[in-house]
Amino acid sequence: MSVARRVQQWATFGRMWYLYDARWQNPFHSADKIKLYLAGRNKPIYHPLSDCGDHVVVINSLDIALPGMEWEKRILRKAVYNKLDKNLLRRGRMARLHIFPYDKVPDNILENVSAQMRQLRPVPIRLDQIPEEEVVNFPKVYDWPKDHVIS
Repeated sequence: MSVARRVQQWATFGRMWYLYDARWQNPFHSADKIKLYLAGRNKPIYHPLSDCGDHVVVINSLDIALPGMEWEKRILRKAVYNKLDKNLLRRGRMARLHIFPYDKVPDNILENVSAQMRQLRPVPIRLDQIPEEEVVNFPKVYDWPKDHVIS
């Protein structure tokens, strides 16, 4: 077996560590994406009864965006657990899900991360984070009269 083929085989069967930023993401849509990596469905050797899934490190889980009043009922871990296949491999797949409330991850986990999952929706920029120069140079839509009073 050639060296290139051996590396390809190792990459296929090895467990990867993925980083996912949950800031402003819907946990139900994120769970659909995360479950594919936990089960190993992103690999060509996937079989429903094989345990070939990867690790997923979720950061900024305190900043998830929930539709309506869903934040009272659900969290990201429960959403992923319900999306996984209901078989004996479910508990092992959940053990490979690492959720952190902020972007501070322990070094022993962070050194294993080898790829990053793309977010489902872009994170909006808050108004207080926009530079003052950009606000001043932004084109005006309407000029208020000089005698206008805001009450």
